[in-house]
Amino acid sequence: MSTTRGLEGVVATTSSVSSIIDDVLTYQGYDIDDLTDNASFEEVIYLLWNGRLPKKDELEELTKNLASDMEVPKEVFDYMKSYPIDKVHPMAALRTAVSQLALYDEEADEMTEEANRRKAIRLQARIPAIVTGFARIRNGKEPVLPKKELSFAANFLYMLNGEEPDEISETAFNKALVLHADHELNASTFTARVCVATLSDVYSGITSAIGALKGPLHGGANERVMSTLMDIGEVDNVEPYIRKALDNKEKIMGFGHRVYKNGDPRAKHLRDMSKKLTSITGESKWYDMSVKVEEMVVGEKGLLPNVDFYSASVYHSLGIDHDLFTPIFATSRVSGWLAHILEQYSDNRLIRPRAEYVGPDKQAYVPLNER
Repeated sequence: MSTTRGLEGVVATTSSVSSIIDDVLTYQGYDIDDLTDNASFEEVIYLLWNGRLPKKDELEELTKNLASDMEVPKEVFDYMKSYPIDKVHPMAALRTAVSQLALYDEEADEMTEEANRRKAIRLQARIPAIVTGFARIRNGKEPVLPKKELSFAANFLYMLNGEEPDEISETAFNKALVLHADHELNASTFTARVCVATLSDVYSGITSAIGALKGPLHGGANERVMSTLMDIGEVDNVEPYIRKALDNKEKIMGFGHRVYKNGDPRAKHLRDMSKKLTSITGESKWYDMSVKVEEMVVGEKGLLPNVDFYSASVYHSLGIDHDLFTPIFATSRVSGWLAHILEQYSDNRLIRPRAEYVGPDKQAYVPLNER
């Protein structure tokens, strides 16, 4: 029996949801570049769950259902108000609230395909409402109810700020949601599939995935990227800051990827958005700093930026608190998690790998008074 640390290169299952082949990312066979330039996030949700793009009436129905199901049970927000707000990270709040949602869903333990699809819509709709609701509650404000006529992307920004976003912000956020929707068998997706492979419920699977996404080596990286940029402060400080970090062999967040060898295909879209948005807000320094950091890390380490690197300055330019970056990742990625969960249920087998034992051998029990 051979082992592979981190399961690198191990093919653990088959899936039609998304693929990464020769550094090209596709959702159900559609190139990520094509979808990012043309598709709404609602279309991508339908695509991931159904294997094809929706027809006009199908898209209208999904959009209507998502908007109708965004309202979170009052009890969830009431409990959220009891959190030690100044100490709770939004990802911890999200993890708790999503688990709590199951308590108010009469279908939580109903395992038919139809029930699971209805729960998928409710989860997809309510996670952004939870993220934005928590952001407002911790600032002494009440959650904002969604507007049914707004897109998914626009509703998120509206529920967060209480104001409808401009077209540029809505478009940028929609693109970010599309780019983060799925990514093959990443850590959080694998966690979700392992969980539901026991035939646990959808809420358990999504709660497990959120726990995995919370880690800085997965979804938490973009928050750390913005923290680095804030520490650097100005363009002129980039070279000495990064030089010191490289000399001390410190990890520069937002670079390199376990799967991609020639660069993350999603990064260029976020790079373009960062350039445009930072120019509009009059804070081009965040983009300029990012470019200079990229040049140094690529030149010194040969590591290319991944999706997390430029998403940090994009979200910052949209006026989003830095600790909400990972919950936004979850707001998008739940579409992929749910697609994989539905796929797992459709042809399930318990996921139970083995471990190579490396501990002591031939031990014998010694009575307590002789130890």
